[in-house]
Amino acid sequence: MTTTTLAVLVPLLPFLGAAAGLLLGRTAPGFVRPLAVLPTLAAAVLAVLVASRQGGGRPIDAATQLTPTGSVPIDLALHLDGFAVLVAVLVGLVATCVQVYSTAYLKDDARYPSYAALVSLFTSAMLLVVYSGDLMVLLVGWEIMGICSYFLVGHYWETPEARAASLKAFLVTKLGDVPFLIGLFALAADTGTFRITGILAAVNNGGLDHPTLIALLLLAGVAGKSAQFPLHTWLPDAMAGPTPVSALIHAATMVAAGIYFVARLLPVFAASAAALVVLAVMAAVTMIGSGLAALAQDDIKRVLAYSTIGQLGYMSGALAVGDRGAAVFHLLSHGAFKAVLFLSAGVVIHAAGTNSLAAMSRMSGLTKRIPDAFWTMTVALLALAAIPPFAGFFSKEAVLVAAEHTAFGDRDVAPAAAGWLVLVAGLTAAVLTAAYATRLWLLAFRGRGPEAADHGRQPAAMTSVLWVLAVPTIAFGLLTGVLVDWFDGHSLTPSLTTAVLSTGVGLVGGLVTYGAWRHTTAHAERPPVGAVAAHPDAEPALVEAEAITSHTAAYGTIAGAPDPSDPGRLLLGPLHRHAVTGFHLDALYTALFVRPTAAAAQLVRFLDREVVDTYVRGSGGIARGLGTLVRRAQTGNVQTYLGALLAGSLVLAIAAVVLANVYAGA
Repeated sequence: MTTTTLAVLVPLLPFLGAAAGLLLGRTAPGFVRPLAVLPTLAAAVLAVLVASRQGGGRPIDAATQLTPTGSVPIDLALHLDGFAVLVAVLVGLVATCVQVYSTAYLKDDARYPSYAALVSLFTSAMLLVVYSGDLMVLLVGWEIMGICSYFLVGHYWETPEARAASLKAFLVTKLGDVPFLIGLFALAADTGTFRITGILAAVNNGGLDHPTLIALLLLAGVAGKSAQFPLHTWLPDAMAGPTPVSALIHAATMVAAGIYFVARLLPVFAASAAALVVLAVMAAVTMIGSGLAALAQDDIKRVLAYSTIGQLGYMSGALAVGDRGAAVFHLLSHGAFKAVLFLSAGVVIHAAGTNSLAAMSRMSGLTKRIPDAFWTMTVALLALAAIPPFAGFFSKEAVLVAAEHTAFGDRDVAPAAAGWLVLVAGLTAAVLTAAYATRLWLLAFRGRGPEAADHGRQPAAMTSVLWVLAVPTIAFGLLTGVLVDWFDGHSLTPSLTTAVLSTGVGLVGGLVTYGAWRHTTAHAERPPVGAVAAHPDAEPALVEAEAITSHTAAYGTIAGAPDPSDPGRLLLGPLHRHAVTGFHLDALYTALFVRPTAAAAQLVRFLDREVVDTYVRGSGGIARGLGTLVRRAQTGNVQTYLGALLAGSLVLAIAAVVLANVYAGA
């Protein structure tokens, strides 16, 4: 079987699994779990085989015309380079682990068949984005992911948080997709093709007439899909969905799609220095802002959500300085350790019966209850904080090295200003990342108080995948020398300067947070106001839904908690109340966009009901009045009808005589 055929099967198998799961979900529920896991597992195996055959060598291209358009053709095309085949392996691995994990996490959920089918369809769409060589086909996968995320984030539709989060995720990402679509058409108009290879060839030959406009339009879609400032606000709220969905969407698939898209078309963006500076500013604000917000969150999954936003900021920063190898390297390592963090968080929430770090800090014994989650989460947090020798250290260093080279003029792909922005913001974010990672670990696993309820060991389906994903979290960074050919052939090894700087500031951030925690533990004897934990004797998905509802009921918000023992509150000081709300961006957008739009809708409603409908009702009233007058003449009396007929005839006769005399006299 050829490599091209194998590559076609990779996105096709999860799609077929999704279709079969939906068809058999009610009639043969026993087949739902195999249909969810096996096609995705087969796609992951085939993705590994495609990657080994591609081998980091020359890209493999294949295409057939999908439909004639009369102008720019649309092709069903594959473009398999080193980046594509490695990202596909990551997507297949994480999706398989999520499907296996979900069989236990939602074991008694009545909506599991539709959930599993949507996860498979989501996986198929992302693999289509990864392998596609035509931008219109890529757009199909891009939009399918968007609608799947709407349904998956809203899985707990009974809770108002999930309903609002799913709608917000859909609308915010669509807000970015509109200019993104315009940018795609503008790009095709300039280059004469939707094929990625044709676009890159045209750019190299100077065939791009409006590089800045096109790049900025495309960046709007990237900001929405990859949760970059200012369109990042949907991602923390999306934590209202099931934890496996968070691991899938926010680790290896949807949020990575925008980064991957820019990496694929980096020469388009590099053709405009202004666009790269805008991307660098966006990345810098995202990295620092998300790090501050993560340090203030009480919901364990919202901490990880803001962490995801910040790490995506690192990837955007690497692209802003023109190094797509560093960006994709960090995308791959982040996908592995962030999947571990989210899936471990699901185990922690189930064991503790709450998603509140404030409540967990008043519990003891979690490390003994869930040793698998404790150890794998510890490893993943070390990778997140970029502590050597874990994967996150090597990939984050690759980003900082690229920024350093650009800042000091060793690379001329991007302006030096972009390099300095990314370098300074990256080092600052390294301190914040280590701080919130340390805070999460201390509050979740070093709590003081009554022991957490013991409800037995977690299912093997939930714990085994943690160790599977822990392997690349530990070892992937050590493979940089082996995978050079897959990353444009240039080295991704750390430099001494940035390694010492970033590791040093990371250790400072962790130690300062530990000192703040030791200082505030005296307050931990007093439980936070209204702390409520769900009962941990139910299935994990039900516990999570109850935890979300109880957290909001107790604290009035899913984000924060009035906890005096929180070291983040001490470290942030007066900035804490702003950081916990995401610096009031939601309130700002509500004032600038939501309320004016709602007011305009009310005005349109008034005009429609009181003005337009008035004319409609008036015309109807006139017709009814005339009908009433005519109806009075219809008495049903034959004598009346004959009398009216004779009277009319007499009037006509008299009129005829009069007119004849008038004309005769004339």
